[in-house]
Amino acid sequence: MAKTASKTIYVLNGPNLNLLGTREPETYGADTLADVETLCRKAASAYGLEAECRQSNREGELIDFIHEAGANNAAGIVINGGGYSHTSIALHDALKAVNLPSVEVHVSNVYAREHFRHHSFISKATFASLTGFGIEGYRLAIAGLAAKIGAKAKA
Repeated sequence: MAKTASKTIYVLNGPNLNLLGTREPETYGADTLADVETLCRKAASAYGLEAECRQSNREGELIDFIHEAGANNAAGIVINGGGYSHTSIALHDALKAVNLPSVEVHVSNVYAREHFRHHSFISKATFASLTGFGIEGYRLAIAGLAAKIGAKAKA
């Protein structure tokens, strides 16, 4: 018998996102990672879901989080791979392996930045990508993921 999907969305943040609010505020804004996590928990709750928020500066740990989401039959994944988005085939492969609906998020508009940021391995393993909305992109990603899995906003 197949496991029923949980009500948990994994929100995964990669390298340097722990420095939100202080790192290049002209690019990333003044909001902190704690602000992102609060926003995600509220956004998920609006759909009867829970957000499990994780951050790591280590690629292997992010892969472990993805595997955990798969093992727990999570409802989906929202991922900001940071710089690993542009370099990590391993994150791509992990997302493909767990086969959960996933959305890629970037706080800044990566296409208006350095050329090397214009390619994402992660985006090829997700059903959608959001860039340039600041931390509001996380709320949009959760709304899109909720729609994809058929979760309705609570009245």
